[in-house]
Amino acid sequence: MGKTIGILGGDARMRLLSHFLKNDGYEVSTWELPGGADPAALCDAVKAEVIVLPVPLSKDGRLNGTELAIEEIWRLLRPQQQIYAGAVREEDRRSAERFGLTLVDFFSREELTVQNAIPTAEGAIETAMRQLPVTLHGTPCLVVGFGRIGKLLAHDLQAIGARVTVSARKLSDLAWIDAFGYAGVHTNRLAGKVSGFRVIFNTVPQQVFDEALLREIAPDCLLIELASASGFDKKAVEALRLNYIKAGGLPGKVAPETAAIAMKKTLCKLMEGQE
Repeated sequence: MGKTIGILGGDARMRLLSHFLKNDGYEVSTWELPGGADPAALCDAVKAEVIVLPVPLSKDGRLNGTELAIEEIWRLLRPQQQIYAGAVREEDRRSAERFGLTLVDFFSREELTVQNAIPTAEGAIETAMRQLPVTLHGTPCLVVGFGRIGKLLAHDLQAIGARVTVSARKLSDLAWIDAFGYAGVHTNRLAGKVSGFRVIFNTVPQQVFDEALLREIAPDCLLIELASASGFDKKAVEALRLNYIKAGGLPGKVAPETAAIAMKKTLCKLMEGQE
């Protein structure tokens, strides 16, 4: 295979990814993975031909899972390296470009985002089960958004007997929602229709629930945030003392092995130049 790979930072997915790549015959160096790593290993890892960075790439200006600033990482890398990362913010992409580096966001690959949505949906249901004093079977649930995660989540909820309503903006999505047997509602017309839900799962990365809409929600309703940017007005959530959970990074928490296998398959295709 020939190529050397350096894996830097991240969660359990990255540790397992390094294991799977080694099993495939790649020469892999790692730094700052869960479970411990030699700080001196950074020097070896950044020399690799292929650099794999975390999902998401950064948190609070630092490489996810480490205390190293993103720009410090860029200073250690070279323009000729293949550099991959997941969920790359535009400001981080521009920052890398200032150092002559090209980032490839492997999470832009459709096959990986779909595979990643599976443990996200399962993790969202697990989160709800842990928090609720009732079964999801028979419980009225609202899924906001009908993208990859919304589709899988609605399917899984219906399979365990939940009473599923899905909101969407596109008329084509609302038609499919009806065809799949869910109750449907337009996302822009939720006013007056949210008081009966026991769980609301948001997958839309922009505010859908303002203070007025949040005031309609029952006090015992559980709000589960699955989007990268909150669909709920956070200040209003706090003021109204609603039960809100930010359920981020679920694939790495609930199914890191499944997530790592999907990442490995996609990375191997990218390294081999497959579209």
